[in-house]
Amino acid sequence: MADERIFEDLKRDHDRHRDLLAKIAETSGDSEERRELFEKFRVEVSAHAAAEEESLYATMLEEPDLRDDARHSVSEHKEIDDFLGELADTDMSSSAWLTKFKDMRHRYEHHIDEEEEDMFPAAAKGLSEAEEARLAKVFETRKPKELERAEESESGDERE
Repeated sequence: MADERIFEDLKRDHDRHRDLLAKIAETSGDSEERRELFEKFRVEVSAHAAAEEESLYATMLEEPDLRDDARHSVSEHKEIDDFLGELADTDMSSSAWLTKFKDMRHRYEHHIDEEEEDMFPAAAKGLSEAEEARLAKVFETRKPKELERAEESESGDERE
């Protein structure tokens, strides 16, 4: 039986992200609750993306049959990071913020659905059980370090 831990770790994060997005959507204006939830989402997604890229995507890029999927997902991570920076620079009480948030939420939820439905199953077929176990260890080691890094950076610092 394959070691599915890497995919379980990633899906667990995705579920937390979906929950945070739903909570942010329920807030209004430039409230303390919206600011706290948005910052929590920003930190969590930034750390998740970095750890995912350093574990699963780095390995997928080495596999010709998986390379295009990995590149596509990395580019979507950059797009979401750009959205987060733009949201951080926009007045949270403005309709522009809400419009941009809804667009970012739609794009991010599409991204994680695509990963879970298409990319993870394709990667699981192309990776050995030992590789999956190693990737889970890399992800689980990197994620706390990336959380710390994301907490120390300001919104939009990662864009460049």
